[in-house]
Amino acid sequence: MTQKSKIDFKQILDHSHIANPYPLYAQFRETPVALQEDGSYLVSTYNEVVSLLHDPRISSDMRKSDAQKRFMQQAKQKREEMIAQGQQVEEPEEIVPAFIFQDPPNHDRLRRIVTSQLTPERVENMSSHIEQIVKEHLDKHAQGGQIDIVDDLAYPLPVTVICQLLGVPREDEAQFHAWAEPLASVLDPGQVQTEEQQKQIMQAGRQMREYMGQLLQKLKAQPGDNLLSGMMAADDIDGAMSPRELISTAVLLLIAGHETTVNLITNGTLAMLRSPELLERLRQDPELIITYVEELLRYDPPVHFRTRTALADIQIAGTTIPQGATIILVLASGSHDGQRFERSEELIPDRQGNEHLGFGSGLHYCVGAPLARVEAHIALGEISRRLIEPKLALDPPPYRDNAALRGPRHLPVNFKGLRS
Repeated sequence: MTQKSKIDFKQILDHSHIANPYPLYAQFRETPVALQEDGSYLVSTYNEVVSLLHDPRISSDMRKSDAQKRFMQQAKQKREEMIAQGQQVEEPEEIVPAFIFQDPPNHDRLRRIVTSQLTPERVENMSSHIEQIVKEHLDKHAQGGQIDIVDDLAYPLPVTVICQLLGVPREDEAQFHAWAEPLASVLDPGQVQTEEQQKQIMQAGRQMREYMGQLLQKLKAQPGDNLLSGMMAADDIDGAMSPRELISTAVLLLIAGHETTVNLITNGTLAMLRSPELLERLRQDPELIITYVEELLRYDPPVHFRTRTALADIQIAGTTIPQGATIILVLASGSHDGQRFERSEELIPDRQGNEHLGFGSGLHYCVGAPLARVEAHIALGEISRRLIEPKLALDPPPYRDNAALRGPRHLPVNFKGLRS
C-alpha cells in the first residue's frame, strides 16, 4: 500500500529548517517509503536506503526518470515555439554526464580510470602538504581574535588540494568558488530555480567546461604528475576517456573535491565547540579524531540526500515504487535511524561499528572518501589542538541555501591565540 508522507519533503528545502533538519527526519522515518505530491518517493530509514543503494533496479542517470523526460520534452516544445515565432534560439550544448550520474557499464569504466589515478598512495603522499596548508592558514591568526572557519580554512584547504591534484594552476584557484556554488545547487531535488538562477547555472557550467577543455589541451602538450594527465593517458580495458568525458569528470572532481569537504570540516568544528567536553577529549587524545570524523559523517554529514530513478517496479517496505519514478534517498536520516544506531541522536566520538551513510554505499560510494578523511583528520585535529579558548560567535551560524550539501556559509569563532 502506498502511503503519503505526513510532511512534505519540500519543507526540508525551507531555509527555516536548515540549521536542524533532524526532527523532521525523525518524522519522515515513521513512514519508511512515502509518496510525495510530485510523484517522487521519499526513503528515510537505514535498511531501506541501503537496500536501494545496492539494488541494480535503480539508476543514477536522471535522464531515465519520467520527470526528467517530461522536462526535456517541455524544453523542446518551448524551443520550437520560440523558433516558430522567429526568435533566435541557441542550440543546446551536448553534455556528457559525470560518471556518478551514469550507470554500468559506462560508470564502471570511468570510475576505474579515476581510481587508477586517485590512489591511496597519492592521497597519503598529500598528507604532509595538507598539514602544511592547514598550519599556514591558522598561523595567519596567531594573535587570536576571530577566525571564520569557512572562509579562512575549510574552503581554501580542499580547493588548494584538489586543484593541485588535478593540475590546476594555483593562480586559477580563485575562479572556482563562483562556479562551484551555482553548480552545486542543482543537487537539491525539488529546489525551484528562478530563470536568472538557471542562467547563472548554465553560464557557470559552460565557463568551467571551457576552462577545463583549455587546461586539458595544455596538459596534453605538457603532461605532469597530476590526475588530469594520468586520466588522459589511462587506457582502460573497455576504452579510454573521450574528451567530453574528461571534461565532465574534471568538473565533477573539482566541485565534489571541495564542496563536501568544506561542510565536513565546518560541521566538525561546530560540533566540537558546542561541546567543551568533546573538545577537551580530542586535545587529550589526538587519535580520537579518527573515530570522531566517522561519527561526524553519521551525526552531521556534508551530504544529506541524493536522487535515483526506478528502472522497474520495486516492492519495498510495503510500497510499490513504479518504474520511472524519482526516489529521494535521505542518507542523513538513515544515519540517524534508531533501529540501526543506539543513541542515534547523540554524538559519540568513539562509536564502534559505525556503518554510516556519510559517503553513500554500494556502487556509487564516494570515490574521494579517502582524501576527505585525511583533510578532515588533519584540519579538525589542528583546530582542536591549537585554538586557545575558542567560542562560537554565532550559534546557530548562518547556513547556505543548499539543503542537500548542507553546511554553514560562515562559522565565526572567537579565540585568544594559537598553541604552537
